[in-house]
Amino acid sequence: MDTNTLITQFQNGSVQAFEKLYEMYGQNILGVINVILKDEVRSQEICQDVFVKVWKNASQYNASKGRFFTWLLNIARNAAIDELRSKSHKQQQKNLSTDYFVDILETEEADTPSLDSIGLSKVLNGLKDKCREIISLLYFKGYTQKEVSETLDIPLGTVKTRNRNCIAQIRKNCDL
Repeated sequence: MDTNTLITQFQNGSVQAFEKLYEMYGQNILGVINVILKDEVRSQEICQDVFVKVWKNASQYNASKGRFFTWLLNIARNAAIDELRSKSHKQQQKNLSTDYFVDILETEEADTPSLDSIGLSKVLNGLKDKCREIISLLYFKGYTQKEVSETLDIPLGTVKTRNRNCIAQIRKNCDL
């Protein structure tokens, strides 16, 4: 069965046509969403939401305006971007602790360190507590400098100065 016939059947409410379209495009759509979100579990949830939305809005697809896959892809892309911009996603990203990253580094086998992790734990552990806290909030938890200022209850200028000094310390320690 050709794709156009399948799409017409889908628009007429055929569950079998919908299932076939999901089989055809589901993995591609999931991949696109995951590239944007970088979170496999959340990407699967968003992918399901996209296909539910497509099912409910099947009549809105117009073949004269473009290919079905392009229409589906735009819906998926927009859903993934909406998720990235959502408060819940941002909050989830902020909940990551530097301990999480250090633990990963400490459990790696010494014979096969990854390029990304070489010396990271040493650099983080070599910083003063104030620096480790600023670096953790800004670079691992995704806070803005203003959010760090509010969280630590220190002036924004102090956050900026400490950040600059901490980065300078990291560069000095790493000979960069």
